[in-house]
Amino acid sequence: MKEINQQYLTGERAMFQARDCHISYCTFADGESPLKESGNLEIDNTLFKWKYPLWYSRNVVIRDCALFEMARAGIWYTDNISITDTMIEAPKAFRRCRGVKLHNVDLPNASETLWNCQDVEMDRVMARGDYFAMNSRDMVIRNFELVGNYSFDGGVNLEIHNSRLLSKDAFWNAENVTVYDSFISGEYLGWNSRNITLVNCTIESLQGMCYIDNLVMKNCRLLNTTLAFEYAQADVEIIGMVDSVFNPKGGIIRADRIGELIMDGRKVRLDQTEIVAGEILKTSDRAEWED
Repeated sequence: MKEINQQYLTGERAMFQARDCHISYCTFADGESPLKESGNLEIDNTLFKWKYPLWYSRNVVIRDCALFEMARAGIWYTDNISITDTMIEAPKAFRRCRGVKLHNVDLPNASETLWNCQDVEMDRVMARGDYFAMNSRDMVIRNFELVGNYSFDGGVNLEIHNSRLLSKDAFWNAENVTVYDSFISGEYLGWNSRNITLVNCTIESLQGMCYIDNLVMKNCRLLNTTLAFEYAQADVEIIGMVDSVFNPKGGIIRADRIGELIMDGRKVRLDQTEIVAGEILKTSDRAEWED
């Protein structure tokens, strides 16, 4: 491989269509698209300080690097990229990429990041920003921490382990999502989705898990969760108490305790849902705002 070492590179397309290069201890300063249409790159200890650094690239390995805020929209239409031990400060970092591997990566400004991507593996990633991973598919995620609303909208085939999500409106319009051993806090979790499975999870959500076709929850806890399961087809197993259950469409809901069970026969068929609870503190046939 050609060695590029400790260079300060400026100007548009500074290394356009670079191939078979090892880039080390370099700085890509002002100048758009420095590595556009590149391939077979190994990059380490390098700084990216301007827009669109890796577009239409193939087979890239990045280690111990930094993408500064102005390296925005940095990695688009790029396939087979592995990034390790790197800070990506730039927003909109990935778009329409395939074969993305992120390990020990910080994304402190992850607004609109990982859109329309496929075949993504993430481990020990921290992200802050809204609309993370919109319309992405075939993702395996471990040890992920997210602060940002509207995450995984339209996602398909998502597998998440040992993660913490503070995310309003997460998993909307999603399909085939399984989350294990994780904590999720956010209003309106999972609306308008299909095949959502939550295993050994702790969840806090106002009006969460509603409008879902085939919701499965195994050994989960619901903290401060009200008006759950509206129009959901569910097979749910809750440890402890759920504050209120509201008009599920069908299936079975098991809980040690339900604060309020609201079942309106005008809106759902009462015989389609089985409720198994050690104690139900209050039952109603309509929500309080309808009185």
